[in-house]
Amino acid sequence: MQKTRNKKILTGAIHVLGWGIFFALPFFFYRGEGVSITLNRYLGYCFVPLSCLIIFYTNFLWLIERQLFRRKVSTFILSNIVLVMLLGVSLHFWQDFHRKHLSEPVPETMKELQASLPKPPRYVFIARDMMLMALTVALSVAIKMTGGWYETENEKQELKKAQAEAELQNLKSQLNPHFLFNTLNNIYSLIAINQDKAQYAVHDLSRMLRHVLYENNQHFVLVDKEFEFMKSYIELMSLRLPKSTRLEVSIPERGNGAMIAPLLFIPLIENAFKHGVSSTQESFINIKFELQGNNRLNCLVENSNYPKKDNDRSGSGIGLTNLKRRLELLYPGKYIFKAETLNDRFITELLIQL
Repeated sequence: MQKTRNKKILTGAIHVLGWGIFFALPFFFYRGEGVSITLNRYLGYCFVPLSCLIIFYTNFLWLIERQLFRRKVSTFILSNIVLVMLLGVSLHFWQDFHRKHLSEPVPETMKELQASLPKPPRYVFIARDMMLMALTVALSVAIKMTGGWYETENEKQELKKAQAEAELQNLKSQLNPHFLFNTLNNIYSLIAINQDKAQYAVHDLSRMLRHVLYENNQHFVLVDKEFEFMKSYIELMSLRLPKSTRLEVSIPERGNGAMIAPLLFIPLIENAFKHGVSSTQESFINIKFELQGNNRLNCLVENSNYPKKDNDRSGSGIGLTNLKRRLELLYPGKYIFKAETLNDRFITELLIQL
């Protein structure tokens, strides 16, 4: 509402300034000739900008909306021809009346100048004034159409922004239960193995859920907080790892005050723990976060590749699909995401320009 009001005030100020300059032109012209401007002299001039003013706002506020934009082009052209002719003839009669009854004696300097110049026929001046009025019509159409196009584009952008925001919220709402489902499933499996670890995991989960529920409502959070969450999440997921799995994690201590969208890296880590661990064979998970300067963050995850069977793919695919769409919405043209299988290992890498 305030934005619309400010826009109207700015538009009004531009209109007033433009017409003010047009009406003030005689003061500059007469001053250049060394002649003082009087009311009578000004009245001889002001009917020209006044006629243009009438034509401009008749079109700007009425004819363009009711005729041109409704595709009544012939009616619009005819209306303007009639309007221009009426004002052109009125201007002609006014100038004749002013010259006979209101004009002041011409200064000697101006008389000499007028005498030295050829005197074109009267219709030349009428044609000149009508041409100026026709240009005023064109100007009003150009400004109106440009403003309409600008408003339409703004509305489209606002609509796209609203749609993207709605989709982003939907993706976040998918992420929360997906994260919770995988974590609870992990704790459930841990209960049968080590109840003490399971109890610790539940406590850790409650702390992490606060981060998920509150930080995830923000568009961006400090990288430091995201690093802390990643450490806790990896620690929680590692509680049920068999001894045959080697886990290596490298996360910087500080985020240098940079900001990032929350929970972007959860799907990469989830995927590694889900598909990179075997209970019967040696396996590995390598997770490395690296800050490159103050505006680039790289996450590289490598793990052994043990794809789940079809009957054991709970939520599989949701996380990475969700991640790709979130990246498109949050970091268009500012990220590189790669996922590939090389022999017996699966590698994902995400580079984000913060």
